[in-house]
Amino acid sequence: MAAIITAKNLTLAYDRREQIISEIDFEVEAGELVFITGMSGSGKSTLLKSLYGAIAPYDGNLIVGSHNLTQPKKSQINALRRDIGIVFQDYKLIKEWNIEKNIALPMIIGGYSKEMVARQVDKLLTHVKLTHRKDRFPAELSGGEQQRAGVARALAHNPSIILADEPTGNLDDYSTELVMDLFMKVNALGKTVIIVTHRMQSNLNIAYRHFHLENRGIHEYT
Repeated sequence: MAAIITAKNLTLAYDRREQIISEIDFEVEAGELVFITGMSGSGKSTLLKSLYGAIAPYDGNLIVGSHNLTQPKKSQINALRRDIGIVFQDYKLIKEWNIEKNIALPMIIGGYSKEMVARQVDKLLTHVKLTHRKDRFPAELSGGEQQRAGVARALAHNPSIILADEPTGNLDDYSTELVMDLFMKVNALGKTVIIVTHRMQSNLNIAYRHFHLENRGIHEYT
């Protein structure tokens, strides 16, 4: 399979005095499930942000999908975000919108027809077991339910890459298992899934790769 993400000599920094990640190389192939671990402050979230264009490389080269993010323009970032879905630890649901409309957000932004939005959202609500909660607002849902809505939102526009930043960090064991099972099912459909996490599950029975960040570098557990 072809690489869908390629980093060469990638350096990430918020200013030139302090590099977060220094001259790392890695590739991710289309359809892979990848976990990124590391101690607090190791650069996990910073690396993930670079993959969706929230931070530009300080040095080196980064390609995500067909998008060269080495010196990205706004048009490139907009195009990139049509190809990816993002799941956040703190959900980032719009509190004034019900769950049905929150899930529809990427399709609303993308200009999809109302009929297509309705079909896709209904399908996703079933997939994440939230059909009975679709008219509720985020504050009326548990953390696990909000995160399942976040996963559904990330899938709404059928992206090729799913990026998840500590998606189970605020969840209990039961909700963690449900959310991780969703990611496994998404990956089984051929989506590339990259999950930043502070803890790896020990009972995974699916092929995956594991990158670990430490001392501004990266290495892969095999």
